[in-house]
Amino acid sequence: MAAEPLLPEDPGAVGPYRLVGRLGEGGQGVVYLAQAPNGGPVAVKVLLDGLVGDDRFAKEVAAARRVEPFCIARVLDASLGARPYIVTEYVEGPSLQQAGRHTGAGLQRLAVATATALAAIHRAGVVHRDFKPANVLLGPGGPRVIDFGIARAAGSALTVTSGIVGTPAYMAPEQLSGTAVRAAADVFAWASVIVYAASGVPPFGNDALPAVINRILNNEPQLGDLPDGLRPIVYACLSKGPSRRPTMQDVLLRLLGGTANPLAAAHATAPGQSGGGHAGHGPAGNAP
Repeated sequence: MAAEPLLPEDPGAVGPYRLVGRLGEGGQGVVYLAQAPNGGPVAVKVLLDGLVGDDRFAKEVAAARRVEPFCIARVLDASLGARPYIVTEYVEGPSLQQAGRHTGAGLQRLAVATATALAAIHRAGVVHRDFKPANVLLGPGGPRVIDFGIARAAGSALTVTSGIVGTPAYMAPEQLSGTAVRAAADVFAWASVIVYAASGVPPFGNDALPAVINRILNNEPQLGDLPDGLRPIVYACLSKGPSRRPTMQDVLLRLLGGTANPLAAAHATAPGQSGGGHAGHGPAGNAP
């Protein structure tokens, strides 16, 4: 990801990390390109006030640091001080949001790499909650998933201030309805991201927020240009009920040609697996 210049209000350093540019800004804080004490580049997310209020943040960061390092930007450091921050491996390359559509073997590699990353994240006891194209970086070593270190820990604080934690076009029905969000929500988001990667539009559109939410809750997904080999498993992952979706481990097994559990396999071959259409899709782009 290319860094933009620091703004006048940005600090020059956070802890032992010297800030050299801005990588992005979101609902949890500002992400900076920084120089570590050893001289290497890292990404530092400085969190907004109010996100760190109890020991759940520390537990989530500790869990994130236990995630196996393949296909993710590793969590390297964190601080719960007056200016809380989290430090991750810097991945040089565009996001999937910036890179656009994938086809053929490139799409298959993207699906496998991101499913592998989410399966590892779930094994560590972490739920991403905001998996989307902007959180997949296409680095020299392949796709890397980012922004999972404080996903669940920040959830309660963000819910109070904004009502919705995540990016609506990629959110599961239970996330939109405010019920308990578990790993199955990431499965739904993964499938939505793969549809976006193949077609340029998420499966329930990306236009007016009320229309997108209504489609997620009530309509069949539109799978667009998704190839036949991916359609059954993606369709199963987009089931409205979280208990009807396969786990990320099952998804990965099916992508690699293995056999998922019988329940997941049954849903993956459900009638109408190609997905129903819906009207009113807007252009691709950032979700509201």
